[in-house]
Amino acid sequence: MFKPDNVLTADNASAVLKDGLRAIAGGQTDIDLSQVATVDSSAVATLLAWRRAAVEQGRSLDFGTLPANLQSLADLYGVGSLLQGNSTSAPTSATDRHH
Repeated sequence: MFKPDNVLTADNASAVLKDGLRAIAGGQTDIDLSQVATVDSSAVATLLAWRRAAVEQGRSLDFGTLPANLQSLADLYGVGSLLQGNSTSAPTSATDRHH
């Protein structure tokens, strides 16, 4: 199971994104976020990108219980429900919803 370190911010999001994408491409269907303690909006974007990649590969992806600070950010941006549970639905971007 892929398990990011305790920080997921703009400083390391690109590297963490790539690591997660490799794990998903390798068949991972669970990402353990239990150790993630420090986040910013880049963390939300990273999780959405992972979810999208899994869906494009026809896989489900489960993040388990999100840390409270990450869940709060996801809810603030209106995407909290997209990151809950074991979803196979592709997240839509804000521009997709407005067209």
